[in-house]
Amino acid sequence: MTTAGAVTEYPLPASNSQPGGITRGPDRTLWFAEPGANQIGRITTAGAITEYPVPTAGSGPYEITTGPDGALWFAEYWPGNIGRITTDGSVTEYHLTTYASEPVGITLGTGRRPVVR
Repeated sequence: MTTAGAVTEYPLPASNSQPGGITRGPDRTLWFAEPGANQIGRITTAGAITEYPVPTAGSGPYEITTGPDGALWFAEYWPGNIGRITTDGSVTEYHLTTYASEPVGITLGTGRRPVVR
């Protein structure tokens, strides 16, 4: 007989955050994208939440992954950026050469570099 585990939910400060994508960060916390609130969130296993705005308004960050450089990398749907956030919250955006390319996913590739889909 299998028993169900306990589930704890943590409400996010931004009511329209629409969280999508979650990954374990190099700082042993959980990081997630909030496309509806245009920010990146961080939550500790104790439930403490920190949110970091993405500089490009309305970019809709989606998936997020930990990179080999100790930072977190995320896809920005509009206008087609790849973002990088350090564990202290510093965000850098990289514009893709194809405008409006609308990336929605990112993962750590076999070459230990983020791969966009």
